[in-house]
Amino acid sequence: MKLVVTVGMPGSGKDELIAVARSMGLATLKMGDLVRDETRRRGLPVTNANVARVASEEREKHGAGVWAQRALPRLTETRMLVDGCRSDTEVTVFRHNFGDLFVLGIYASPETRHARMASRSRTDDGAGLQEFYDRDRRELKWGIGNAFALADGMLVNEGSLDEFRRGARAMLERILARED
Repeated sequence: MKLVVTVGMPGSGKDELIAVARSMGLATLKMGDLVRDETRRRGLPVTNANVARVASEEREKHGAGVWAQRALPRLTETRMLVDGCRSDTEVTVFRHNFGDLFVLGIYASPETRHARMASRSRTDDGAGLQEFYDRDRRELKWGIGNAFALADGMLVNEGSLDEFRRGARAMLERILARED
């Protein structure tokens, strides 16, 4: 199995990377969907505050690797991209369960990410600049910086969408070629 796990701050381009991966025939799983599903299961609206609370409560109750553990049963394809790793503990869960793992960091500056998030209208993105920075601080507290430090490669997403898509495709092709 070839597993590519992404790590990136909100708004860095992970959804665009998923679209590229799918166009290349890779199966994908968004870890954030697991959190949003749990939020809905609890009967809560999918807002930034509720998703954050559910994610944190589950980490506190079940440990920092809970979302990676919950993702494992869904990782059934030969080649997959898992989006949204948030900690070095999650990286460890994936490395322990999949020998053939590539952690791919996606970087975009806070200014670029905030502008993107303001324009995409996702209910869990938050309303303003303060919520944006609060979300960044929360994700850093969860250990996303440590996960970045474990990245095997990095994509910088500061240019046009077409530039990012080309770079993402080229990076995924290089990663997948390593399995031969």
